[in-house]
Amino acid sequence: MRGEMTNLSVRAAAVAGAFYPADPEVLRDQVDRLLADAPAPPPEAARPAAVIVPHAGYVYSGSTAACAYALLAGAEVDKVVVVGPTHRVAVRGVALPAADAFATPLGPLPVWPGARAALSDIPWVMVHEGTHRDEHAVEVQLPFLQRVLGDVAIVPLNAGAATGEEVADVIEALWDSPATLVVISSDLSHYLTYDQARSRDAATVAQIMALQGPLDHQQACGATPVNGMLEVARRRGLVPRLLGACSSGDTAGDRDRVVGYCAVAFYEGEDAS
Repeated sequence: MRGEMTNLSVRAAAVAGAFYPADPEVLRDQVDRLLADAPAPPPEAARPAAVIVPHAGYVYSGSTAACAYALLAGAEVDKVVVVGPTHRVAVRGVALPAADAFATPLGPLPVWPGARAALSDIPWVMVHEGTHRDEHAVEVQLPFLQRVLGDVAIVPLNAGAATGEEVADVIEALWDSPATLVVISSDLSHYLTYDQARSRDAATVAQIMALQGPLDHQQACGATPVNGMLEVARRRGLVPRLLGACSSGDTAGDRDRVVGYCAVAFYEGEDAS
């Protein structure tokens, strides 16, 4: 792993007030309302081992993300590995942050202190502060995690130019106990018409459900982390379950240029029924 340790630091929220509310009370109320409106999990249902969730503004994709997060409320989780793509600063490989915590309007979440040691032997992992500074894909997941899991430790990762196998190796190195949760942050197609997006996204979701990759970035902006998750699912025998899918044309946008979203949960084989 490339990069050096830094002094204790907190990565400030970059998209509060844009992708989600900056006011803590308004944010808390919005997330809680989205969770309350999501389908409730069956009694005694096992929690997912991993989820794919979208990362657009909450008015667009929050209801879809909530379908997954509602399954996690109160779960026994000691750390959450959150893997998103790089929208702003490209990297070769997978980037850890330099920060020791990530802030949201609801407070800071600690970065799991064992992450660097766990990934120290993987040459395509680096510490790269710049790619995390303004990136939204991980950040928009954090208020949901705070509301369902409290002050849980996180491992924020930005996956840049990397293969699905490389991302899978990173996830596997961090997945050291049943108390680890994996969150993959990705939207689907971008800026197609409503009907075009419905067709393309349906085909993409079918690939995900069949664990067939690799996806490309026309199918999903987070194709790189999704491909990593599909590889992990194949290795571990995880079973996907579609929780919801829509586009911005169904929520808060027009239908001329839409962005697609889906929420998928992955279960251990015995928990899939």
